[in-house]
Amino acid sequence: MHPPHLASSARPAPPAPLRTGIAFTALSGLLLLLVAFEWGPLMSFDRTVVDGLHGSAVGHPGITKTNRILADWVWDPWMMRALLAVAVGWLLWQGERLPALWAVATSVAGTLLQQGLKAAVGRERPQWPDPVDSAHFAAWPSGHAMTATVTFGLLVWLLALCGADSLLRAVVLVVGVVSVAGVGLTRMYLGVHWPTDVLGGWLLGVALVALSVVAYGRASREGVPA
Repeated sequence: MHPPHLASSARPAPPAPLRTGIAFTALSGLLLLLVAFEWGPLMSFDRTVVDGLHGSAVGHPGITKTNRILADWVWDPWMMRALLAVAVGWLLWQGERLPALWAVATSVAGTLLQQGLKAAVGRERPQWPDPVDSAHFAAWPSGHAMTATVTFGLLVWLLALCGADSLLRAVVLVVGVVSVAGVGLTRMYLGVHWPTDVLGGWLLGVALVALSVVAYGRASREGVPA
C-alpha cells in the first residue's frame, strides 16, 4: 500500500474520451505521414487489397450492385447527416440546445476537416480500365467512412448523455458498428478507395468525436450558454 501522502499527490488519469482522442489523433497523424510520403510497404498493401476486390467486383455484378446501393443510399454521407439531423431536431424539441448545437458543430467540423485533408494530401484514387463505380475529389481520407463514424459516434454519445434506455443504446451501437465497417468495405469493394483511405476516415472520425465529447464536458461544466 502506498503512503497516504503519495497517494493523495498522484495525478488522476485523464478521462477515457481524452485518452481515446489523443491516441486516435496520433494514429491518424502517423497514417497521414505514411500516405503522404508513399511508404512502400503500405502502398503495396493498398494495391494488393484493391486489386483482389476489384477482380471480385467485376466478376460478381450482383454483389457490386448491392454494394453501390449501400454506399450511395443507405450509408451515403448525406443520409448520415440526415439521420443526425433527426436526432438534433428531437433534442431541440426537448429543449436540449447545447448538445444539439454541439453535435451539429462537430459534424460540420468533420466535413471541413476531411475536405481540407483531401485537398492537402491530394491522393489519387485507384484507377481501372473497367471501373464499376466512380467518385470525385481526392482519396484520403474516405469521406463516407469518416462521416459514418462521426455520425454514429455522436448518436451513441447523445443517447448516453440523455440517459436513453440501455437496449436502445445497444441497438444503435450495433447498427453503428455494422454501418461504419460496412461503408468502408463497400468503398474498397467498388474500387474508389484504398484501404488506408478508409482507415484514415475511421481514425479521424473517432478522434474528432472523442475530443468533441471532452470539449463538451468542459463547456457544460463552465456553464456555456446555448
